Amino acid sequence: MFLQVSDLQVHYPGQARPAVDHVSLGLAAGEIGVLIGPSGCGKTTLLRAVAGLEPIAEGAVHLDGELVGCCGLCVPPEVRRIGMVFQDYALFPHLNVGRNVAFGIHQLPRAQQQRRVAEVLELVGLAGSEARFPHELSGGQQQRVALARALAPHPRLMLLDEPFSNLDSDLRERLAHEVRAILKNAGATALFVTHDQLEAFAIGDRIGVLSDGQLQQWDSSYALYHRPATRFVADFIGHGVFAPATLVQSAQGVVAHTPLGELRDLEECPLPSQYPGGECDVLLRPDDLVHDDAAPVKAKVLRKSFRGSEFLYTLQLANGLVVLAHVPSHHDHAVGEWIGIRPQVDHVVTFARQA
Repeated sequence: MFLQVSDLQVHYPGQARPAVDHVSLGLAAGEIGVLIGPSGCGKTTLLRAVAGLEPIAEGAVHLDGELVGCCGLCVPPEVRRIGMVFQDYALFPHLNVGRNVAFGIHQLPRAQQQRRVAEVLELVGLAGSEARFPHELSGGQQQRVALARALAPHPRLMLLDEPFSNLDSDLRERLAHEVRAILKNAGATALFVTHDQLEAFAIGDRIGVLSDGQLQQWDSSYALYHRPATRFVADFIGHGVFAPATLVQSAQGVVAHTPLGELRDLEECPLPSQYPGGECDVLLRPDDLVHDDAAPVKAKVLRKSFRGSEFLYTLQLANGLVVLAHVPSHHDHAVGEWIGIRPQVDHVVTFARQA
């Protein structure tokens, strides 16, 4: 692994619990990792520890095989050759774009500086903008200048801390796709912090979900959504509800009995013996439920959210269980109306029963 974080702990004075608690993760060269989680979960602290801006209590950080941080050792960020991009861009308002981008390579001869500035500005889609000033640029353009400045010194690792949080939601997701393409074209290895799941899915090869300083899962976006390792990840990533279920072994395999009917032909379903009496909770995503007027199970429309091609319906079964379902938008049912639904679950995800 190009970046290897091993059993990392970071403590802040006066706090009973570690801000980062025994976290291990790795990135191959050229990979983009994303840290996501609720406010105060430790994602920015973890990023700062990787950068060399926070002392490490236990564990280690290796970069390209080199030990750069552990208890008693903290190689400075500039020696680690780390490029950093923050949410406030931190551009110098009195310097034009060219001089902003050249800030970290001022030791190079003038001709080399100019060539490198031109290279990275072309890479971020701002070729020929050297003479413009930050106030003449849009927020997205300023963020690209900040990215170009961080890339200019050929960093070994890029760290980005919520770089799009000051931008509107539509621009954030689009810019996340663009930044991913820029980092890939540059061959950069990067670690990115965000609180926005769409950003994380758009930019990350690997995504880490943190809670209370602990890394719950470090995986692909597909695995986080369809195969969450913990109940926290299942609840935090995407939409979904937990429905009570009972697992029963049949001649054809394991069957899950739920309030919405039986779930059969399930891949990777745990055996009933994994839970007392086979009783557990099964995760149901909105795409696990299908609107079917002929279905025997009916549910009342509590809320609906129009999303263009589909509605996100919040539905309540007769027993009180509330579920979510994606329904094509030409099925426009009124709040209070009862509609038929049936489960269509490919990935059954179960957890211990909770009251």
